[in-house]
Amino acid sequence: MRNAFLFFTILLAAGCSHVKVAPAPLFDAGPLASPCLLEQDTSVVILRDYFPTLPSMDTLEIVSTPGDPWLRYLEITAGGQKAALVLKNRLPAKLEGADPARAPFITTAPVPGRDDQFYLLIENRAEDVQVLWQNTLLDKEHGIRVIDRSRLEITVPRNARKMERSYIRAYAANDAGIGNDVFVPLRYGRVMRQTEELQRTDKHAQVLYSLMIDRFVNGRADNDRPLNVPNVHPKVDYWGGDIAGVTRTLESGYFDELGVTTIWLSPITQNPFNAWGQIHDPETQFSGYHGYWPYYATAVDVRYGTEAELRELLDKAHADNKNVILDYVSNHMHIESPTLTAHPDWTTPSDTPDGRPNRQLYDEFRLTTWFDDHIPTLDLERADICAQLTDSALYWVQHFDFDGFRHDATKHVPEQYWRMLTRKLYDSLPGRTFYQIGETYGSTSLINSYIKPGMQDAQFDFNVYDTFTWATVDGDGSFEGLAKRIAEDMAVYGSHHLMGNITGNHDRPRYICLASGDVRRDEDNKAAGWHRDIRVTDPVGYEYLKMLHALNFTIPGVPCIYYGDEYGQPGANDPDNRRWMQFEGLTADEQATLAETESLARMHNASMPLIYGDYKLLYADTDVLAYSRSYMGETVVTVLNKGREPRTVELSLPCGLAIDGSSTLSVEVAPISYAIIK
Repeated sequence: MRNAFLFFTILLAAGCSHVKVAPAPLFDAGPLASPCLLEQDTSVVILRDYFPTLPSMDTLEIVSTPGDPWLRYLEITAGGQKAALVLKNRLPAKLEGADPARAPFITTAPVPGRDDQFYLLIENRAEDVQVLWQNTLLDKEHGIRVIDRSRLEITVPRNARKMERSYIRAYAANDAGIGNDVFVPLRYGRVMRQTEELQRTDKHAQVLYSLMIDRFVNGRADNDRPLNVPNVHPKVDYWGGDIAGVTRTLESGYFDELGVTTIWLSPITQNPFNAWGQIHDPETQFSGYHGYWPYYATAVDVRYGTEAELRELLDKAHADNKNVILDYVSNHMHIESPTLTAHPDWTTPSDTPDGRPNRQLYDEFRLTTWFDDHIPTLDLERADICAQLTDSALYWVQHFDFDGFRHDATKHVPEQYWRMLTRKLYDSLPGRTFYQIGETYGSTSLINSYIKPGMQDAQFDFNVYDTFTWATVDGDGSFEGLAKRIAEDMAVYGSHHLMGNITGNHDRPRYICLASGDVRRDEDNKAAGWHRDIRVTDPVGYEYLKMLHALNFTIPGVPCIYYGDEYGQPGANDPDNRRWMQFEGLTADEQATLAETESLARMHNASMPLIYGDYKLLYADTDVLAYSRSYMGETVVTVLNKGREPRTVELSLPCGLAIDGSSTLSVEVAPISYAIIK
């Protein structure tokens, strides 16, 4: 079939599969196609989500082993070449019979004297192993040699020598379930072993730093324009931070010391010059200091600076080997924006079908609800509106050298918007590398629905953050629950996902104040910040914050530091979590926390196992969590102890891996502390 297809339907029953296809526009198999999770008996799969730029297709076939396998793959033939899409069977009935403890664990080891080969080590019998270079499935005739039941030898295809960066991935399963996956970066066909070879375009090697421009550094006083009106509390007025202040911080070397590789700027589009919104305790309206009320979608807010200053920041960041991503708001615009003044019909209905105000109904009407009266949601399900507003987002990367987006309110925006925007990025800026990470609160299935090559790279992992908070703050919290959360996330997002591991964000109370008890989880976190002077009164909060940093820098994913969390800035929820950034006058506890954050970042950035390593849970109970990360024979073990007593744990490394010549470790960890063994 010379036609290309946009979607197909898989029917799964008693081990059979059936494919039905329907014609749609051409697509291309450029980026790595992430595995497709099959979670219902009938799954509609949009191929453009996985192969967003394939130009043509000849055949489409589902290949599976006999019976009811955990792993299948979809084989696409185009122009005489084949591409494979891994299919993971996660039907509820199938998952009920899974036993993660007996599923395969796979990791890597070097072949002595060869940089174009490596061993795939297998613990627990693997009945099905799929190995891919890029989107091409390797086999025993091309790239795979069976040494024994616990070891395969993988040879990098010769074609990889033509590409500066390509990847080998492996997946394994047995009758107990699907194991972890392996991810190996290549440079011109050689297995990468040293972090010195990494570039700022290597997404797994990123460390994000999230800052709110208005509250960071005031680089130029002449662009300060606070409202200074009696109906706006000073806490929610403009404070004077600007783009020049971010550039000054970059030049100071602060981000270098902190190990940051990617700066995430809060929204920079022009916001209104007057006050909006209203609360009554205290009585105040708000300015748009945060940037989330777009007035002009393609103009830099004059209070943040000029286009020339933005270009200067981007140029200097790239010269310093750093990325800059832009926080972009696509869900809504300000009600008085010229766009909505000219097109009032571009918004979703103000009321629900049953007559209620369609306000903050985030789950019930997630694609239409308004966040507030003055920021109507855009009707992006209309193709014409979607086309014009994806062009507005595209403007920022076509006219400025941004390296990606942080997408606000992802789940409130229709999927067609993310497909359209990402396709435009591929088409209009070929060869550029973009990292797109979104904000979605919800289940792993909902979050994962946006994580595909044709949509976004990742989302922020609020679920891991919330589970860590529960485990360390609540009386019934347990690290066993955190271990289960991490395992479930990897089962859905992949063992080498690009999810953001957060210390907090601008919509949450500061973790340090939850851990110290200065903000209670069962109180109104926003009201607390208005009515109390929130500080860190129990130094134990700093120790728990250090442990959160240690977790984020050692589990799979991209570490994300919310400004101020590197030293333990206190605060309740919005707006108290948006205090002025401090660089001087830190307390002894804050200085110690900053130094430890810097040390963790340096360790992470210098460790291939912590960037590309295979995660293995070694031990978990109420107070202790232990796991390893292994890559090409190198292993890092992390042990967290949230308890008030010292603990000693006995650990066994998988696949015969060893530290100092031993595959067993006895690790002693102090109370409310962690140990990292390399």
